[in-house]
Amino acid sequence: MNVELLSHKLQEFATQRNWDKYHTPKNLVMALAGEAGELLELFQWLTDEESQPNQLSSITRAKVEAELADVCLYLIRLADKLSINLEDVCHQKILVNEEKYPIHLSRNNAIKYNRRDE
Repeated sequence: MNVELLSHKLQEFATQRNWDKYHTPKNLVMALAGEAGELLELFQWLTDEESQPNQLSSITRAKVEAELADVCLYLIRLADKLSINLEDVCHQKILVNEEKYPIHLSRNNAIKYNRRDE
């Protein structure tokens, strides 16, 4: 995925429609949460089995794809407006998670790292 190219396309899209003034971080976070909610709604009452890729109907899968794209695009736009390099911070977060969840403590274990002693 070329985040920089997508960011540029989103900037251009907003500029052409004079929407940049509406794309404040607050508004983008709210829109992102709304789109994440729409994605969640598609899975809300499915069982774990029904949520598997081979169990989704073609209509549901198309809706999931559209909502994933909406979430991704709002996230990219928000990062751009906050001057955050999304690719860099994602790589950094993976490194942090590798330290928080070492393989020898985390493998086959779904208990969060800070609740292991409970």
